[in-house]
Amino acid sequence: MTDGMEALRRDYLPDELQPLLEAMGFEGSIAVQARQMVEETEWLLRLADQYDGIKGVVGWVDLRSPELRGQLEKYASNPKLVGVRHVVQDEPDDQFMLRPEFRRGISQLKEFDLTYDLLLFPKQIPAAARLAAEFPAQPFVLDHIAKPAIREGKFSPWQEDLKRLADLPNVCCKLSGMVTEAEWKRWRAADFHRYLDMVIEAFGTERVMIGSDWPVCTLSGDYVPTMRIVIGYVDQFVPAAREAILGGNCARFYGVRLR
Repeated sequence: MTDGMEALRRDYLPDELQPLLEAMGFEGSIAVQARQMVEETEWLLRLADQYDGIKGVVGWVDLRSPELRGQLEKYASNPKLVGVRHVVQDEPDDQFMLRPEFRRGISQLKEFDLTYDLLLFPKQIPAAARLAAEFPAQPFVLDHIAKPAIREGKFSPWQEDLKRLADLPNVCCKLSGMVTEAEWKRWRAADFHRYLDMVIEAFGTERVMIGSDWPVCTLSGDYVPTMRIVIGYVDQFVPAAREAILGGNCARFYGVRLR
């Protein structure tokens, strides 16, 4: 973690999140990996077994490893493992996802009924589109709308590349992670509306889902106002679309049950 992220240098656990979820009317959430180690995947799955509010886990396995199949057989036997993610945004090679060993790893996920979360910066969207096109049966979801330059008010080439990615029907998008791309602690909900307009134009209301990026979002805004950005924005849609964006699409994508 870099300077300015001191707020994250402590434990954030389910007991702290649960009252926030309840205050906003959410039954639960998906826990998503942060560290590239199978030990964290194991820990998240243990938490999911202990807390009903964790509806699923997006963990990490080494997609480049010749031992990948063994890892998938071990962890995917737990029904709470719903997907995997690699922190591609930190890879110096923008074509990282197109390396042969990574693509071999992606090719094995469908067999285990696992999704893949795309954690990217805008410059990496073209490679993500090539990857998703190569595996049309593999479900992908773009995290944090690919972190456009909201602080600078820029849209291009993020907007054009996002549309090309959205043209692939096996790709969805999370409406999350925006406040940390804006001016920390000084943003307004309206700052994000044009970006959300462009995401909805690209993906429609059927392939987007709300996310919080908690606790990372706390660097720039508290949980409740962060969530209200999207909750307020979707008030313009019909009830069925609102309900889908605020939970139904996520449940369908990750294959988790709602009460």
